[in-house]
Amino acid sequence: MNQRSDGLALFGRALLASLFIFSGWGKIGAFAGTAGFIASKGMPMPQVLAALGIAVELGAGLLLLVGWKARWAALALAGFTIVITPIFHNFWSVPAAQAMADQVHFLKNIAIIGGMLMVAALGPGRFSFDRD
Repeated sequence: MNQRSDGLALFGRALLASLFIFSGWGKIGAFAGTAGFIASKGMPMPQVLAALGIAVELGAGLLLLVGWKARWAALALAGFTIVITPIFHNFWSVPAAQAMADQVHFLKNIAIIGGMLMVAALGPGRFSFDRD
């Protein structure tokens, strides 16, 4: 990679990571609500799943941001997003008034998975602790 590509990789990592860092942080302050939402989707052990979600989002998000074990962090976030997307954005089985919003979130998550797979494949760039 050249200097411009490394800068773009850093900026891209920061943008991708910000979504997960802010989301994980927000779940800490709204833990009961997060667990309740998870339970409303029929998932078992909602408090445990909420805590795991926070750990993955914050932990892997921060790793991705600084570029340490970034390929693994990106794969973890891609896997996390693959699992949660059809559960929480199942636009095909919600009322019509909600379907469009869930479809947009579903497709957004598909794009995020693509970005994470790009980081996993190409690495975090030179401006990272991994220095690929």
